[in-house]
Parts: sequence; structure tokens; C-alpha cells
Amino acid sequence: MKIASLFVCILVMALSSYAQNYSWDNLPTAQLPTFKKDTFNILSYGAVEGGRKLNTKSINAAIDACSAKGGGVVLIPKGEWLTGPVILKSNVNLHLDLGALLQFTDDKKQYQLVMGDYEGHPAPRNESPIFGKDLTNIAITGDGVIDGHGDVWRPINMGKMSKGEWESLVASGGVLSANKKTWYPSESYASGASMREEEMARYGHSIKDYEGMKDFFRPNMVVLNNCKKVLLQNATFKNSPAWCLHILLCNDLTVRGVHVNNPWNAQNGDAIDVESCKDVLVENSTFNAGDDGICVKSGRDEEGRKRGVPTEIMVVRNCVVYRAHGGFVIGSEMSGGAKNIFVYNCRFIGTDIGLRFKTTRGRGGVVENIFIKNLSMKDIVHEAILFDMYYAAKNKKGETFPVTEATPQFKNFYVSNVVCDGAEKAIIIRGLPEMSIKGIHLDDIMLNTRKGVEIVEADDISLTNVTVNSEETNPLIHIDNGSNVTVNNFKSNPNTTLLMGIEGSKSGTIKLIATNTASVGKVADFSNGATEQALMIVK
Repeated sequence: MKIASLFVCILVMALSSYAQNYSWDNLPTAQLPTFKKDTFNILSYGAVEGGRKLNTKSINAAIDACSAKGGGVVLIPKGEWLTGPVILKSNVNLHLDLGALLQFTDDKKQYQLVMGDYEGHPAPRNESPIFGKDLTNIAITGDGVIDGHGDVWRPINMGKMSKGEWESLVASGGVLSANKKTWYPSESYASGASMREEEMARYGHSIKDYEGMKDFFRPNMVVLNNCKKVLLQNATFKNSPAWCLHILLCNDLTVRGVHVNNPWNAQNGDAIDVESCKDVLVENSTFNAGDDGICVKSGRDEEGRKRGVPTEIMVVRNCVVYRAHGGFVIGSEMSGGAKNIFVYNCRFIGTDIGLRFKTTRGRGGVVENIFIKNLSMKDIVHEAILFDMYYAAKNKKGETFPVTEATPQFKNFYVSNVVCDGAEKAIIIRGLPEMSIKGIHLDDIMLNTRKGVEIVEADDISLTNVTVNSEETNPLIHIDNGSNVTVNNFKSNPNTTLLMGIEGSKSGTIKLIATNTASVGKVADFSNGATEQALMIVK
């Protein structure tokens, strides 16, 4: 046991050295922006508090003046400030005082239809409430609140509301889908929702071609594109129309002490999406999301591969995700790759999935050198830890495709010191028949779940000092075409019926080491081409 643990530590240290010499004792840092002390109060530019008068021109005038004079702080004082889209400029710190509410208008005419980016593709979008592109030295800070008024943009399914809430929503206006189970905020939105993705792509390439379905192209609330030295600190961001914080192609990003609060049923309501960024720190923040919580992306399919910009050199620490589809997530739009990412001291409470790594055929890209430790999870709805290369796939199990640049790869993940109290399933590690998922190392893990572990089309997998207290134990560990799988000092319920179910002709070099099997009903069962020679038991 000690030798195996030492071997894992040596591997971690070696790979940490490979990852640009970064390690847990020498983590990368992001450069912070700096600002002049000059303050530009929006009141001086004609802003009127109270939530009735649009202050779009006043706020943007203050930002323009601040940037033109070399930068400083644009102050949003205490009070409610109604506005349309805000355009950030270089060297500007948009600061919201405690008690300030920056309320974005529900008048969709204030948001122009523009070409933007969504899920890794160029796409028509309504203007983002807060937007910045090609900037240096920018920040959104303070203890105030930014509200995107997302409820007037988003569709919602009947199953995500109580009967009374649904009846009230339908009575308020909008349009129902053909099956009467989805509410759309307008005919314009319904027009876009009725079109398939391939039809939409053929529809046209001019903004004018999409005007009849304008409402369908919901804006991400905060979009920062190709910026350097970015700081988001302390502010609360809530109720976004789609993704809340979308940081794209930025260098030196610091997210510190922010709060994202989206409704649980907010469709596409991701908390933060860091896409194709370098030198990133996300710390001391809390997230409630209608979709993924802390999410890493790098473009989608051929366009993402052509861009070829990974998200890399990123640290996530001391964060809490209270609700989301995934606590910490990579993918599924990861075609530019992701690497050298460190996550530690985080808490996931009530998320659908805890650690969620997802991709699918067609994405391409390589996700590698991911280091995670010291996590606690509670009341996870589905999997505590999920590696899935079949995300949203329609292919049959076992179907093999040629390996091309569109074949994704997951490799070299190191996860240690994780506790989960309550989940449907402990661990899923699922690769493709033509591209095994590789180098997944789980160490010092304790999971209380209903179901156990599944390892499919995988190579070089280790579970060391892992405890799974599962209700269903027949088998507790299912291996399907897994090779070079090491299970060392594994602990389970004393009434486990079948410890390992091994199937598939590619299964081999599976080692069960230093594991007490005295109370197990049966150690292993073999099927579908797997033989007893696939397993070696070492006391």
C-alpha cells in the first residue's frame, strides 16, 4: 500500500514538473489591473436614481470620460439604477457601492442584435448587458448587485415550476410550445426555438436575416473578450438571460469574492464560463446556477480547433457551489484543449454532479494535466465524479469510429482527498472505443452513494485508498474494456455482493491490491469476452 501511494505521489510530482514547473507549492498567479484614484460618479453625468429613468447614456458617458482621461473608478452609488447595455473601456474600474443595484432593463429594444459568440461558435446575440472587447486593465468591483433581468428572456419548462407558478406565468403572456409544456417569452423567441441548429446555420449570415427571431438569441450577461488584466471582485451578479459571466480569450483574469445567483431553473444559466483564457485565478466565491457552476471551455468542434487556444494555467480555490449542473466542469466545448489546471479547497452542495468532465465525438481537443484536491460534496443528485466522453451522444454503445482530429482526448487527471456524503453514483469514467480515457488517478476518496463505480473504455486508471459505501453492490466496481486498472486498498460495505464485474475482450492487467475481500460475497465476475486472466489479486 505504501509503495503504491508513493508511486502515485512520484507521478504527481513528475507531471506537476512537466506542467510548466507548477505544483501545489508553486502555483501560478494572475497579474492584477491597476487604476488611477480619480473617481467619476455617474451622478455627475446625469444619472437619476429610482429605477424608472434609463441611465444608459449617463453610465456610458462616465466610462468614456474615465477611460479618455487615463482611467480610474466609475462609481455607481447607493440606489437603484436602471440601464441598458454598458460598454466597458480600458483602465476603468466599474465600482458598485454597497446598496447599489444596477438593474438592466426588460425593454429588449434597448439591446441590438449583433454578431457574438456562443458555445464556441460565432452566433447572432442580443447585446450583452455588460460588454468589453480588446481592453486592458478593467474591473467590476464593490459590494453592489448587478441584475440582468433574465426572467424576461428565458424559456422555461412546465416541469420546473409548481402548478401555481406555471399558471401565473402562462397568464402573464408569452407563447406556449406545440406540446404546451414549454413557455416562451414571445413569438419572436418561439420562432427561433422552432428551428433546428442546422436550419439556423443555413438561414443566413446577415444580422437582418435573424431579426424575426431576435428574442431567441439571449445575451450572456457579462462578456469580456480578448482582454488583459481583468478583475471581478465582491460584486453580486444575478438573474442572467443566459450564461452569467463569460470570459473569452482573456489573459490574467482574477475572480475574487464574487457571488453569482441564478434561479435553479434558469436554462443555460451557467455561473461562470472561462473560455480559452490563460493565467486565471477564481477564489473565495460562491455560485448558484441554473446550469454549470465553474466551467472551463475552449471552443466547439472545428471552429474551436481552428482557433486552437486552450484554457490553461488556472487556479480555482476556496469556492462554494450551492447548486448547478456541475460544481467544477470542463467541457463540453473544449475543442481548443485545457491544461495545467489546479482546483482545491472547494465545496459542492446540492449540485447535479460534483466534478464533471464532458466531451463527445466531433469536439477534438486534449484535456490534460488537471490537479484537484481537498473537496467536500453533499447531496449530489447524480454522479460525485464524472468523466464522460459520450456527452449528448447518439451513437450506440461499442460503436467505433476512425480516430481523427475530431476525436477528443482526456488524460492525466489527479484527484485526491475528496469526500462526498450523498450521491446517486460514486464514479463514472467512460471513454470511447477508439480513444480510451487515460491516466485518471483517484487517491484518498470517500463516497457515500447509492451506486458504485463504472470504468468503461479506459486505460491507466488507479483508485488508491478509495472508500465507496454504496447501497447497490452487484457489482460495486464495473469494468468494461478497461486495461491497466489498479484498485489499491479499496474499502466498501461489509455486505458487498460482488466487488468487481469485469467484461469486454479488451479488459486486462487489472490489479486488486491490499484489499480486504473476506466479507465480500464474490470478488469478481467475468463476461462478454473478459477472462479470469484479466485480474491479478495481490494481498
